[in-house]
Amino acid sequence: MERLNLEGWLPIRIWQQAGEWQVDWCWFGDTPLHQPFFREAVDDALRLPFNQAFRRQTPLAGLGDWQTESPGLAPSAFIFHASRCGSTLISQMLARLDNHIVISEPPPLDALLRSDLPAAERRRAIEGLMSAYGQRRCGLEQRLVIKLDAWNIAELPLLRAYFPETPWMFLYRDPLEIAVSHVRRSGMHMVPGLIGASGLDDELPFDSREDYIARRLGRLLSTGLAHCRELGGLAVNYSELPDAMAGRLAGFFGLDDEQRQQVFAAVGRHAKQPSEVFFGDSDSKRREASALLIERVERWARGPYEALCIDSTDAFASKPAPTMDLQ
Repeated sequence: MERLNLEGWLPIRIWQQAGEWQVDWCWFGDTPLHQPFFREAVDDALRLPFNQAFRRQTPLAGLGDWQTESPGLAPSAFIFHASRCGSTLISQMLARLDNHIVISEPPPLDALLRSDLPAAERRRAIEGLMSAYGQRRCGLEQRLVIKLDAWNIAELPLLRAYFPETPWMFLYRDPLEIAVSHVRRSGMHMVPGLIGASGLDDELPFDSREDYIARRLGRLLSTGLAHCRELGGLAVNYSELPDAMAGRLAGFFGLDDEQRQQVFAAVGRHAKQPSEVFFGDSDSKRREASALLIERVERWARGPYEALCIDSTDAFASKPAPTMDLQ
């Protein structure tokens, strides 16, 4: 059988065709992934003449076959978040480091996590996907950090079953500030039905956009709270950023003194639009909130947020954050 060779290629889409799962691959060569989101890196790569002329597609089993042929780095950390609360800032800070591969919200992982694949097939596919993302394409990589979509907090137990030794964090923020951001420009998970079935869904009717956003946000925060308590996650408040990257998060990510300095080169720029200067907007968001939004956030999301604040403060005071293996 011909040797499978996908050096320089990364999975960009996982989909079904006539009932069979397929993987689309895109050639990146040794180009680092510095864009805020994996989708943006894919868009840039697809503009290359080579990718316009050549495409690779394999069955889903190709992920496991490529892992067998060329094992990649195992995940070093998972970043979960409540959305609009600093996860992109952290991923962009880490992307400054040559020894880190940072994959931010890759659609193929979300597709597999929420698929109806048989358990064994899904596990092999997800492990193969991580191995593909963990390929040492530049030669210096030692860490693989995966930032997931906000709604994937519901699938965290599944990922933990596959990678029980990988530390994970949950980033959160004052829910009113998050809610105002989604009222301004809704994320996919804040539009009814847009992302399909999710573990955040409930059967309660909603009477307004504000009600739906606040209730979904409450589900995000309460799910994150429950998993942090049950599965040993590190809860991090937006208010701790970016300074925590020189403190307890430096330990969490295994950064040495030089790397602690390097990551702060990303501070001062807008995380999602790196060409723009960043300005804090917490106060303006609170002033902008309508009375209805304030009432619904207090009803649905304030409780789990305050519980997260208490838990993360107690954990920070009583024990150090879990750290990566530095070997």
